[in-house]
Amino acid sequence: MRDDSAVTASHPGWSEDLIRELQGAYTNGRVGSDLVDETDLYRVWLITLPPGARLPFHTHVLNYFWTATSPGTARSHYADGRVVEMAYSVGMTRHMAFGPGESMTHDLENIGDTVLCFTTVEDKRSANAPLPV
Repeated sequence: MRDDSAVTASHPGWSEDLIRELQGAYTNGRVGSDLVDETDLYRVWLITLPPGARLPFHTHVLNYFWTATSPGTARSHYADGRVVEMAYSVGMTRHMAFGPGESMTHDLENIGDTVLCFTTVEDKRSANAPLPV
């Protein structure tokens, strides 16, 4: 559990609900809307967000990549206090890697007017153990 006053101070403009949700997210390994396949090596997730919908805060500890399967616009709040808005096009792909003890915690909110869809694949052979889903 993080210190409430320190988190509030480092996240100006965030609602109390967002800060409270963030504090509980460091062990949340649900990095997508639906876990559609899991093997000894991989977890495959689908993310489907209608306009205005939001994927709650979650934490990435495994190397992974995502691919946008629809165009759209989203906003993410990050644990370090950043808020980033991004436009996605079909096929846009990003790869992320984490060393031992490294992680990234964020949410994802569809701020556009189309359904936003991604496929995310986590590699369980990463430097960190998978978080529970």
